Amino acid sequence: MIHCMAHTRRMFNEALDNDYERASYALNEIQKLYTIQRISKEANLNFDELQIVRKKKADPILKGMWLWMQQQYLHVLPKSAIGKALAYSLERWHKLSIYTTDGRLNIDNNPVENSIRPVALGRKNYLFPVCHERCYNNSDALSKMRESASRSRFTGAGFKPPYAALIMS
Repeated sequence: MIHCMAHTRRMFNEALDNDYERASYALNEIQKLYTIQRISKEANLNFDELQIVRKKKADPILKGMWLWMQQQYLHVLPKSAIGKALAYSLERWHKLSIYTTDGRLNIDNNPVENSIRPVALGRKNYLFPVCHERCYNNSDALSKMRESASRSRFTGAGFKPPYAALIMS
């Protein structure tokens, strides 16, 4: 199991008001990691090449952050926003940095979260349908089919989704 760097970034972002200097340093280091990811993606590196780049460029940043966070945690209040961000990161650091060992792993789980968000939002919205039971069943089926289609990456001109009849009813 790996952990999500985006969640770590969010914790430090929330700590900016509490300790701007420490939080901005952590955010700048995390941004370097995401820059490595972006450049690697733009270069269309295969998994093996991506792993090599991560080992060479991301590992030193991650090791430096690990040492810096251990040092800084001794000087902050544990219940403060920056203390919570540092504790969160330190507790999960091994699983946050394990993405560098395999080019198939992502630095964060944003692609997964983005793919399930429409289903989760739809499920929440469907709890209070304005119409009767059939409306709920249709919207539930529509949501599941839409997610299935997006996972299958149906595209192309003239593609008619299998749930088009539900939209018209």
